[in-house]
Amino acid sequence: MSTLSVATIKSASSAAPVFQNTSGTEIGTLCRVWINFDGTATGGSIRDDFNVSSLVDQGTGDYEINFSNALASSNYAAVATGFNTQAADGSWIATSCGSSAWASNSDISTSRLTITSFSTGGQFQDNGAIGVAVFL
Repeated sequence: MSTLSVATIKSASSAAPVFQNTSGTEIGTLCRVWINFDGTATGGSIRDDFNVSSLVDQGTGDYEINFSNALASSNYAAVATGFNTQAADGSWIATSCGSSAWASNSDISTSRLTITSFSTGGQFQDNGAIGVAVFL
């Protein structure tokens, strides 16, 4: 087994680096966008992020994440998680990939992602800890 230890990995083009096996088959890519934020703060408060230009608080439990660099395709997978720090009941998180909480498939974008959070009772609810990762 070999170990590669470097300070920087740089792509030879403007495309993101790709991981391949010895046959040249792609076996993985890096996370293209990620964010950790507090949705209970006024306007939403970003704790840390990668490739995020802004977080827009669109109302209770409704957040738009704008990407610094647009993705090459809108066929990405977004994974979101979080927990409610404000109430005794639990919550769940949904992604819509559009410009509103109830976006249609025709509204999927390479430059933004909408995250909504709900109480277990189905009401929009702000969450104190939300994490999102986007892979393409």
